[in-house]
Amino acid sequence: MTRQLDMPVDYAGRRFAPAGSTGTPTSVGRYHQDGDSVWAEFAGPAVRVGRLVGTRRPDGVIDASYCYVTAAGVAVAGTCESTPEVLADGRVRLTERWRRMDGSSGVSVIEEIGPGEVDGA
Repeated sequence: MTRQLDMPVDYAGRRFAPAGSTGTPTSVGRYHQDGDSVWAEFAGPAVRVGRLVGTRRPDGVIDASYCYVTAAGVAVAGTCESTPEVLADGRVRLTERWRRMDGSSGVSVIEEIGPGEVDGA
């Protein structure tokens, strides 16, 4: 069960990983925020290094651009719109609608993780 947002999410200090990845090594994003500016760095077994930069709308949605280098050395870049929802346990889930520069597109879901949960290294 999810609930409506009472106020926009403050992303500062939150960590996100792909939904369902608890307990397994995966990419982890560490988010920061200053005003409506939002940025993150992420890495994990399949991603050497990645960055996201964007803005948070008044409703909490993030409009961003991202780039990363895969473990195989392939550079990937694109844009995304990340829509937040608050889970029953208070964590934030982001549904990300993305489009890469190569024309591919899709939807990914990431969820907030706590200290000691999955780590990207």
